[in-house]
Amino acid sequence: MTAPTPRVGDIEGESKLDHEKQEPLGIPRNTTTGKQTFFDKIWTLTTQLERTAGLEGRGIQRVEAHERQKLSKAAYIQVAILWISINLCANNIALGLLGPAIFHLSFLDSALCAVFGALVGSIPVAYIATWGPISGNRTLIFARYTMGWWPSKLCVLLELVILLGYAMIDCVIAGQILSAVAGGNLTIVVGIIVVALISWVVTTLGIKLFHLYQRYAWIPQIMVLFILVGSAGPKFDTVTPSVGDTVTIAGGRLSFFSLCLSAAITYSPGAADYFVYYPETTSRLKIFWMSLIGLTVSFAFMLLLGIGLASGIFTNSDWSTAYETSFGALIVAGYGGLGAFGKFCGVVLALGLVSNIVAPAYSAGIDFQILGRYAALIPRFVWNTFGVVVYTVCALAGRNSLSEIFTNFLALMGYWVAIWIAITIEEQLIFRRFRGYDWTVWDQPSRLPVGIAALVAFLVGWVGAVLCMAQVYYIGPLARNVGSHGGDMGNYVGFAWAAIVYPPLRYLERKRLGR
Repeated sequence: MTAPTPRVGDIEGESKLDHEKQEPLGIPRNTTTGKQTFFDKIWTLTTQLERTAGLEGRGIQRVEAHERQKLSKAAYIQVAILWISINLCANNIALGLLGPAIFHLSFLDSALCAVFGALVGSIPVAYIATWGPISGNRTLIFARYTMGWWPSKLCVLLELVILLGYAMIDCVIAGQILSAVAGGNLTIVVGIIVVALISWVVTTLGIKLFHLYQRYAWIPQIMVLFILVGSAGPKFDTVTPSVGDTVTIAGGRLSFFSLCLSAAITYSPGAADYFVYYPETTSRLKIFWMSLIGLTVSFAFMLLLGIGLASGIFTNSDWSTAYETSFGALIVAGYGGLGAFGKFCGVVLALGLVSNIVAPAYSAGIDFQILGRYAALIPRFVWNTFGVVVYTVCALAGRNSLSEIFTNFLALMGYWVAIWIAITIEEQLIFRRFRGYDWTVWDQPSRLPVGIAALVAFLVGWVGAVLCMAQVYYIGPLARNVGSHGGDMGNYVGFAWAAIVYPPLRYLERKRLGR
């Protein structure tokens, strides 16, 4: 029995206000002669196109209180369903594979690191998600209230790398699965292009189709995943111990825990984007808990499934051969013995990756607009299309290096998010606890923090992360002391250093500059 679902109009969609009123503020406009400037013409043209084609017209503009949609009781369930749908995808299976396959951890060690790493990483995501209804602002617009107008653009650039990088990884895994299902008769290239095109359609049409798609996409996924558990589960190796001496095993546990934490925490810079149409009266506590439940349950299930598959590659020759081909081939091998039906399940699983692509692709279209006033003139759907082209090309170029991309990219991107979270939490709890936020000044640089304190704390946090990071291409001097392969501590040290430095710097900034 499926959970009750809210009607489309209950929680999302555009305002019924005219599109003409939803213009990016701060753009040069002609208000004296009555003649349209070049920028006026661009805005008028894109507004008409969006209205005619049925696309979401709103970009980075704040969603005012009177523009929000009514909140039904089932809307809170939709929050959990959204995160479950996004995460019940094969990319998280591939992430779980890394525990036994790359870090040589046992099933139990990998499982504990994965579940608790995902739990810890999901807490900041749930926290950031609560700011969507309160502020009506997209996540990295909200970042201006801590980082300032200009430093926040650094966060936007780093977030774009995360969003497009995740979409690239998803496309590669989907291509690998479809190629394996076809027995090699379908190239990975074709699979990548097919999935990229489907995700482009969903993200281009906007938030209404995005929520509608995510509401139901998880149903076929959970079916084929339970079939995979039944087919592959008896072959999981749950008894082989971790490999290496005590210190090396500890380093592997720390690195895999950090990797799973990074996979979850990197949703934070986009978490509020999906809930800006919820009313201001929305319960923050319910948004937090429904987000945390949806994220943790879906992450844990998928990571455990991947860990189980990877544990079997050392005892099952068929799985070992498939793993040598690709991550996707190993996932398809898990359906071995089911014949044509198993291949069908593989196709469903591959297409399910669209759910994980549309979220970052949608947020990328918005974040491109935040880069500058003139970037805001370009419609969201154009930026979405540009983003799809970028991650598709990158997927085609990196389709044979997925393991290296996974182990290095995810952890590296998690560092800056942890640092930003530390600054955001302290700004709220220490400096905004009583005076709050003025959400109407989101596009007024002179009324936002200067951002010097946040930028310095951000950079100091990065120094700490670099000293304690453990990647294939570089192991920091402090991380090198943990085992023969190092232990990744970049997230924790970066968070701590930024948290220590920010309060005194912010106090001085407010005292000297007044904001």
